[in-house]
Amino acid sequence: MLELRNATHGDENDFRALWGQYLTYYKVDLAPEVTNATWARLMDPASPVKARLAVVEDRVMGFAVHLHHPSTWVATEDCYLEDLFVAPEARGHGLGRALIDDLIALARAKGWSRLYWHTNEDNTRARALYDSYVASDGHIRYRMKL
Repeated sequence: MLELRNATHGDENDFRALWGQYLTYYKVDLAPEVTNATWARLMDPASPVKARLAVVEDRVMGFAVHLHHPSTWVATEDCYLEDLFVAPEARGHGLGRALIDDLIALARAKGWSRLYWHTNEDNTRARALYDSYVASDGHIRYRMKL
C-alpha cells in the first residue's frame, strides 16, 4: 500500500538515508551543514521548501523535494521540483510517477500555475518518465557558483 504525505520530524533518519543515496547517485559530496540546513528548511512551517514522501509498508521509499515561488511569467506561483528520488529497490513500481502526480495535484489545489524540473541529460530512466508528462521546452540550465 502506497502512502504519499508530507515529511515529518519522525522521518528524519529515513529521509537522510535516501538523501545520502541521492547524493551518491549524482556524485555529490555535501557538507553536513548543508544537509542539516535542508532538513531544517523542510521542517520549518514558514519555508516554501517541502518534501512529499512515498511510503510503502511503513518504509520511506522516495521523496519529492519542491518549493513554490513567485514568477514574472504568471500571476500566481510556480512549483519547482528540485529533487526527486526513489530507492533503487523500489524503482519500476510507479513511485516516481506517483510522486509527480501527487505534486501536480498539490500544485493545482494551491492554485500554482506551473510545475517544472530539470535532470541530467544522460539520466535516461528519469527522462523517460518526465517525457511521458511533457516534452522538454528546450531550455538549457546555467549555474554559477558564488
